[in-house]
Amino acid sequence: MIEEQLARQVEEAVRSAAAAEIMPRWRKLAEHEVTVKAGPHDLVTDADRNAERMLAAELCALLPGSVLVGEESVHADPAGYALLSGDAPVWVVDPVDGTRQFVRGETGFCTLVALAHRGEVLASWTFAPALDLLAFARRGAGAWLNGRRLAAGSPEPGRPLDVAHSHPDYTSARQKRSLTGLRAPGVAPRPCGAAGLEYLGIACGDVDALAFTWELAWDHAAGMLLVAEAGGAVATLTGEPFRLVGGNALPFTAARDAATAERVRALLASA
Repeated sequence: MIEEQLARQVEEAVRSAAAAEIMPRWRKLAEHEVTVKAGPHDLVTDADRNAERMLAAELCALLPGSVLVGEESVHADPAGYALLSGDAPVWVVDPVDGTRQFVRGETGFCTLVALAHRGEVLASWTFAPALDLLAFARRGAGAWLNGRRLAAGSPEPGRPLDVAHSHPDYTSARQKRSLTGLRAPGVAPRPCGAAGLEYLGIACGDVDALAFTWELAWDHAAGMLLVAEAGGAVATLTGEPFRLVGGNALPFTAARDAATAERVRALLASA
């Protein structure tokens, strides 16, 4: 289990990276600080790159022998994703989750950090600096938000399920069909915001479920542990456990409880 001292040091590193590289650029981005990666909706900023470099140096120094898999480092060298399958402890990092929201000057972005070893997530940190929210989860020890223990609970009977899902622009034809299964009585589907904050919404009991069509570890590792430690559940399309290294049956769902996860999974599989 991750030690208390290391947990505090990681939190300090996350807060420091946000203070040094992210928040000074929030609502102050120059045009040259924003570029496009794979498509018009796939943005990256100097805040993303610089924060990840800072986190890479600090986190790997905190845990000698560890490695880092980050969104920006893997974009530069896709072979780096294979480190998730190795024997070394892995820091899984999304320096700015919700880059589009960050670029627009909105508050719905966060920094995601998870520590994994041999495919198992041991601890996670979700920091939304513009909202002053810091969530922490440790495997087997619970989930916390600003020092308050989180419990996802179960959806209120009779109320439509609030289900956030992937934007159709990021889905295959088959995945689009699966998402149409959410257009069912008793379900209120909507496009998702930053993945990390949607996971936090589940852990807090404010969001009922998610349906995602992509499996990149930096988007999901931190949130999945947060949801699990708050009493929630995750299920792939075929009902198998989610594999951090990839190759999952998509879409997958995360939900406030196991019954809701199964209900959403069945809707996705039925379409």
